[in-house]
Amino acid sequence: MRPSSSPSDTLLRGLSGTPDVDAELGDTALLRALLDVEAALVRAAADAGLVPAPAAEAIAAGCRADAYDPVVLGAAAEDAGNPVVPLVRELTAAVAESARPWVHYGATSQDVLDSALALVLSRALTPLLRHLDAAVDAVAGLARAHRDTPMIGRTLGQQAAPTTFGLKAAGWLLGLVEARRRVLQVRDSLPAQLGGAVGTLAGYGPAGPAVVERFAARLGLAAAPLPWHTRRQPVLDLAAALGGLLAAAGKVALDVGLLAQTEVGELSEGGAGRGGSSAMPHKRNPVDSILVGAAARRGPGLVGTLFAAAGQEHERAAGGWHAEWEPLLDLVHLAGGAAARTARMLTHLRVDPQRMRANLDATGGLPMAEAVAARLAPALGRAAAHDLVRRATTGPRFRDALLADAQVRAHLSEADLDAALDPRAWLGSAGHLVDRALAYGRSGS
Repeated sequence: MRPSSSPSDTLLRGLSGTPDVDAELGDTALLRALLDVEAALVRAAADAGLVPAPAAEAIAAGCRADAYDPVVLGAAAEDAGNPVVPLVRELTAAVAESARPWVHYGATSQDVLDSALALVLSRALTPLLRHLDAAVDAVAGLARAHRDTPMIGRTLGQQAAPTTFGLKAAGWLLGLVEARRRVLQVRDSLPAQLGGAVGTLAGYGPAGPAVVERFAARLGLAAAPLPWHTRRQPVLDLAAALGGLLAAAGKVALDVGLLAQTEVGELSEGGAGRGGSSAMPHKRNPVDSILVGAAARRGPGLVGTLFAAAGQEHERAAGGWHAEWEPLLDLVHLAGGAAARTARMLTHLRVDPQRMRANLDATGGLPMAEAVAARLAPALGRAAAHDLVRRATTGPRFRDALLADAQVRAHLSEADLDAALDPRAWLGSAGHLVDRALAYGRSGS
């Protein structure tokens, strides 16, 4: 368990997380979840008639997080390899002697810790999804407002052909909506874990399946068809969903940062007092873009660790299970921070349509080369038209070079050429695609 007073919690961790998600990930939240699991466990056994009801209620009453010290439990966890063993020892000592035989009844440490982590994750994903909803709403507003705002499209790091800022925002929208859908699906299917020592439920006799059902129901988690002690698909599903969310948010952050560069100036982050420099008074750094990008770069390593740990031996793992705990919590921490910062970045994003048009016009018409070639292709053939227009792009003045070419003049008037060089006439189905993305976003969110 991570000490709650470590320097990274106060100086650095706040730069990658967000308070409401992190509040569900810390030691206190995990301790509360562990005790919630112990209470649900004994009550489920009582529901099945295996534990006396008074004993179950006495144990549940002792499952109060404020009665235990996570620092002490964390220090004691090293002897057993997990914090459940010392917690069960303290819980047993805290209840009446008549109830002690029923503490942790029929379970193993992994049952409690896996189920507690599922609870922690479910609780943390709820505020994370609220931030993601805010990001989706903000980017949908941008796509709608700038459906027809022309800008230069960029491919392989170079100016390419015209597009619209609305279509760029629509791409961001779909990435975030699809990520939200996966995260929501995983949150709503997180399973409880209960199998006993080797996954047979032997401690409950023939009532084992009934105890599992009641246990999961009391926790508000899904009931798995089998114990998943070494079948780690629930962890992998969550890792993939959160990795996808970080990738989607990272895409937005990367584009915003590039378009906010001084030489481009088409976007800028809002928010009073944000983005200052310690050395240069004039600077206004895209700080949310930077921090979301940093989280997106850290995500794949954590996802990779969880997938690498998933190959676990026999009925209970020796190390693979233990390797999951911190990367899993760190991944939720990063995804929560990225979702919150993406929402803020998009909500306050400043769009400069005039600068977009100026940058488009400053290209001298070169991004319209494809449009000119398309107009010439019916007469000259596609390859010949392409080669002709490409030769014209090598000179300093694209339009003049085209007008000076006899083949171009034979098939295009000056008015025809100017029409071909108008970026608004070469936006294809951009507006329709934005509308489709907005409709998909409404149905997918």
